[in-house]
Order: sequence, then structure tokens, then C-alpha cells
Amino acid sequence: MTRYARITGTGSYLPPRRLTNTELAAELATKGVESSDEWIVARTGIQARHFAAPDVGSSDLGVEAARNALDAAGLLPADIDLIIVATSTPDMVFPSVACMVQNKLGIAGCPAFDVQAVCSGFIFALTVADAMIKTGSANKALVIGSEVFSRLLDFSDRTTCVLFGDGAGAVVLEASDTPGILASDLHADGKHVGILCVPGHVSGGQVLGDPLLKMDGQAVFKLAVGLLESTARATLAKANMTEADIDWMIPHQANLRIMQSTAKKLKIPLEKVIVTLDQHGNTSAASIPLALDASVRSGKVKKGDTLMLEGVGGGFTWGSVLLTY
Repeated sequence: MTRYARITGTGSYLPPRRLTNTELAAELATKGVESSDEWIVARTGIQARHFAAPDVGSSDLGVEAARNALDAAGLLPADIDLIIVATSTPDMVFPSVACMVQNKLGIAGCPAFDVQAVCSGFIFALTVADAMIKTGSANKALVIGSEVFSRLLDFSDRTTCVLFGDGAGAVVLEASDTPGILASDLHADGKHVGILCVPGHVSGGQVLGDPLLKMDGQAVFKLAVGLLESTARATLAKANMTEADIDWMIPHQANLRIMQSTAKKLKIPLEKVIVTLDQHGNTSAASIPLALDASVRSGKVKKGDTLMLEGVGGGFTWGSVLLTY
């Protein structure tokens, strides 16, 4: 019998502190940085985001999202035999956020590790979990995207600090005899490392370089739209399907114009594009599972729907997954 992997539960978690554009602009004004709700919405489509408290890490957000996904799947933590966390904002240099989530869920023994592909991280993690389930290395996996990007922001740079938020999303992926994950496509090109990066690291107890996010927005935009179109088409081709077969496109929530431009190139109506960017901001690796969970719980995404998940991130990384929910 052919083994497949299906999503059987989704979950998400947002830290309680919600910051509207107006509230963020007021905070920035105290630092001499000018911004406004109108300016942010016009350029990004973002209206609000959530910031974690100083003592809350990616593992804290991730474990709450995981619990919600487990509840949705009707499983207990002890049922899980694989944990993969996609994050660029780990609690520590090591151990992994996945190991910390594992401990907080009260389980031990199963493999647990992080995937670092920035905003494409959840796509990469989901593809790895799918492969491990298909080969029999796992039966029930937790795949989590969790980020506290507020820790990486330069609040003197209004072009980046208004974009990002904190949060976590998770799915339970289970072995099945019916297809769930239909096809995937992953890529990276390190020559673009400079257009989106946090160029700092720890050495000898000191932070070397600059530990704050740097982005060339125009370069990212131009690269992203073309790559998102190409990876979506590649994944559809692998599944012998077309754009017309897609019920919902759930892209990485980076910028409304990027999502609209990609949908237009793929001839997907905007009403079939899931958008949570307006309320969450860009939550990097958490954005796709957050949007997936929101669309499932709102009733938009239903069992049997065909979903196209896709993302781009620093590295430069990009990829997509086509699945039947």
C-alpha cells in the first residue's frame, strides 16, 4: 500500500498584545520616526500585528499552536513521533526550538529538530515531514512555524519595522492511505543573501555584526513575484494539475501587492487567495500555518479542498506545496 501524508489538524497562537498601525506610529514618533496608518496600509496592506512579551519565546508560542492542532486532530502529545519547527528566531543558539516544544508538551524520544529557511521555512518543514512519513520514518508529525520577529526589528527604520509580527501556526501531519500532500517544490539561491538578512552572530560572548533585520524591499518584491509563480507552476506540473484545480491559494503573508501580483500571474481570482496579513503582519515561517488555521476555523477551507501553499524568504529561499485538505 502506498503511504501518503495528510493534514488532520491545524492550530495557531498569537501573543495577546495587538498593535494597530496607529499605536505603532505613536510609539515610533517617540523615537523621532514618522509613520501613519495610511502610509503603512498603502504600501503593505497591514493594519495590525501582535508582539510577544519580553519573556516569551518562539517555543512558548509554538507549543500553544501545537496544542491547538493536536486538539483539532483528536490526538495527545504522546501520539506524536516527529516534531519539526520552522523558525529564524530560536529561544537559544541551541538546543532547537523543536526540542524545547517537545519538552513543554511532556513527550520524549521522538526526533525533534528545527528548519531554517526564513519565510519559506514552513514549506520546507512540511516537505521534510511529508517525506519522512512516506518512507515510514514517522506516522504522526507536528509541523510548526513559530517566530518572534519583533526581536530583530530596527525601530529607526520605518520601511521594515512596520512589516513584521510575532505568532505561531502548526499542523498535525499523519500517515494515510489516501493522498494529502500531492506535490512540493523547494529552491534556494545564496547569491541573493544580501537583500534580506540579519547580518550578526555571537562570538566570544559578544554580538558581532548587526543583529537587526536588513531588507532591500524593491529587490525582494521583484524576485518574489517571479519565483512564486514559477514554483507554483512546477508543483502543479508534478501533480498533473492546473491552476483551475486550486480551490485556495495560501501564500506567505509578506506584502499584499506581492500576493495580488502572484495571483494575477497564475490567473487565480483574488477571492481565492487567503489573506491574514492585514491583522498579523509578516510573521515569517508562521504566516502560512497561521493563515491556514484561520481559514479552516472560519469555514473557508473545507475537507477535500485543494490548497496551494507557497512562500519566499531570506537566503534566498522559495517553494510551494500542493495538498488536498
